Amino acid sequence: MSKQDLFDAIEAERERLRSLSTAIWETPEVAFQETESAERLQAALREEGFEVEAGIGDIDTAFVARYGDDDPVVGTMGEFDALPGLSQKATAEREPISEGEPGHGCGHNLFGVGSLGGAIALKRAIERGDVTGSVVFFGTPAEESGGGKIYMVRDGAFDDVDAVVSWHPGWYNAPGKGSCLAVDAFEFAFEGESSHAAGSPESGRSALDAVQLLNTGVEFMREHVPDAARIHYVIHEGGDAPNVVPPYANVEYLVRAPEREQVEQIAAWVQDIAEGAALMTQTDLDATKISGMYGVVPNYALGDAILDNMEQADFPLSDDQEAFAADLRETFDAETALAQLPEDTRAEAREEAVFTRPIEATDEGTTGPYSTDSGDVSWNVPLGRFTAATWPVGTPLHSWQAVAAGKDLGTAGMEFAAKTIAGTMYDLLEDEELLAQARAEFEDRTADREYEVALPEDADPYELINR
Repeated sequence: MSKQDLFDAIEAERERLRSLSTAIWETPEVAFQETESAERLQAALREEGFEVEAGIGDIDTAFVARYGDDDPVVGTMGEFDALPGLSQKATAEREPISEGEPGHGCGHNLFGVGSLGGAIALKRAIERGDVTGSVVFFGTPAEESGGGKIYMVRDGAFDDVDAVVSWHPGWYNAPGKGSCLAVDAFEFAFEGESSHAAGSPESGRSALDAVQLLNTGVEFMREHVPDAARIHYVIHEGGDAPNVVPPYANVEYLVRAPEREQVEQIAAWVQDIAEGAALMTQTDLDATKISGMYGVVPNYALGDAILDNMEQADFPLSDDQEAFAADLRETFDAETALAQLPEDTRAEAREEAVFTRPIEATDEGTTGPYSTDSGDVSWNVPLGRFTAATWPVGTPLHSWQAVAAGKDLGTAGMEFAAKTIAGTMYDLLEDEELLAQARAEFEDRTADREYEVALPEDADPYELINR
């Protein structure tokens, strides 16, 4: 069998995959609530003969779909959650479908379906006897908020998989060879006593004062944390009227750093400050750890295999898609984003509406300033990651432009991603040496570093999102 047979299988399913992606784009669902999206993906996999198990990690929308009983076992992951407040039509101007409603500003409608296309193509190759092994599709909800993959890891979903190949929408085509920041998320809720702020202030104890003191303490702490660390927060509740001493207030914090140990040290300090704020204001503190993620363990062997398959795959961008991309690109400044590319590539990309040529990894040896629950997967199984161009050059993630591109324009990059995933997973089943290299690199990178799920032992995703 030639690699082109895999690619042809994906091209033959083009309309089906695009229709599925559009359906998910048109019904955006936020973290842990992706019922329709998960059901659509599961139905497509069952139709192909995959055995589907839902409810993984006690999350209704998390699932594992498997085809085959033989070794080796390779897998891919699909996300499908949307972002709140990013409703947008597929137009080149800011035009919400429904103001305040969610939208796919990170392209996860493309993510889930692209990975599914790759899994189906490999399944058919196994079914024909072209290669021996098994393929697994992991339906991974709540990447944007809550970290669904962490619960799946804790449940052992990835324990019997030899390697995973995954991707993410973006504006260029390149394998990932970098890491990212580990993160802990906390909610600090303070409870005091209400009173008339003018008539009897001495009777009140302000929960908002406690939040303010916590935030002030953290600002003074920033001078004494590693340069790469990031600490940010948002106040969810702070009172209802200025003449009432706020009896309740809460604030959510994210603490990020390159190493898991650094996150834990900084987070412990933030918790100490929160306790001090409660003491100073005579309020009660309820501190809840919401999530905890690891940085990504890169895998260069898989990155090289991914690039090789990118260079073999066709990128099916139509004239209409390219024209829309050019219109959409006029709505933002791409120069800052272009700085991510090597200088000799930057000029070429600057002249394109969609930059379709595969390039070498742009992040080798670096730690990106983002966090993802894919990090926890990478600590348990060799993980190959890449970015595929689903948006115009320089498009910012979590923007209305990303939503607009995701309905139709992004399906070209989605198909390209499906081919890359199918080809790389095929190589892993066919080439014992590649799989051995990926495993050896994984074991070398994790040899002296212990992994332990960073969630509280009794963490329940639904309790956390409904807190």
